[in-house]
Amino acid sequence: MVTADFLPTRSTFRILLAISLLAANAKAQENPLPAAPAGKDSQSLPAPAAAAETPAETLERCWQSLTDSVQDPKHTETRTQALNALSSLGSNARADRMIAAAMKDPDLDVRTAAILAAGKTKAHTLVVPVRKLLDDSEPQVVFAAATTLWKQFSDRSGEDILAAIAAGDRKANPSLIHGAEHDISRTLHSPSALEKIGVVTGAGMLLGPFGFSISAVEYARKNGGDAARIQAIELLADEKSEGVRDQMKSALDDKDPGVRAAAAEVLGHFHRSQDSKAIAVLLEDSKMPVRLAAAAAYIDCLSGTVRPGTSHP
Repeated sequence: MVTADFLPTRSTFRILLAISLLAANAKAQENPLPAAPAGKDSQSLPAPAAAAETPAETLERCWQSLTDSVQDPKHTETRTQALNALSSLGSNARADRMIAAAMKDPDLDVRTAAILAAGKTKAHTLVVPVRKLLDDSEPQVVFAAATTLWKQFSDRSGEDILAAIAAGDRKANPSLIHGAEHDISRTLHSPSALEKIGVVTGAGMLLGPFGFSISAVEYARKNGGDAARIQAIELLADEKSEGVRDQMKSALDDKDPGVRAAAAEVLGHFHRSQDSKAIAVLLEDSKMPVRLAAAAAYIDCLSGTVRPGTSHP
């Protein structure tokens, strides 16, 4: 039975979400997910961790995993998942450099994911790189840049683009709006362009721990991800209570990979070094998005607290 001390108190709605999450976790523990067969998925199964790894070594392994994934030359979905994981670190100089570099990626979905990751970090050092993508050749990227600047940074650099889209004509005169310098001779009202925007706004931006680009939609479907439960976790994250923290720790072994990834991210935001050992278990998870979320959560959890030679608390 859950006591009142361990429930979020902001609203009745969140209390119901917490109860629902606990019930789902209990059911998942009764029916654990079977282990994946060795060698079945070369991308899904990580190499075993060193037995005597210190927190400092684990921290560097997490950074290396995120770096390798965001630079993966063959798998677009891996790069987008890594960007989403990096975005959970907020304004972090090392993560921000990788996000900025991804804005130059030849793949439009990766560039889009990098823009949205920049918005999630709210790091003002990323505003200039995002502005440059207002002149990208892909409507999806331009729209993501304009909306991210407007909504996440209160930056009106893309106001001319948004106004032209709102008017249904991308050929609007840019001089009419704050003397904008963007080349808006390209149209943005073709069916194919609007379809791209529709996918990225209607589905891609809501994928949570599974990324936010078009290519990630199918990837999330294949790898699970209960959207309602993930949203519940994100809502509960606003409550920095011990009850929510305990719920997130319980959800780390949930059968749904999206729930595991979301729970790890929320737990990392508590910045409690004593949670690092529980998060580290997910670095060996069978699902790539969970491992990347756990790597970022581990970094978030121990940020500024790990010194060489120390052991796990």
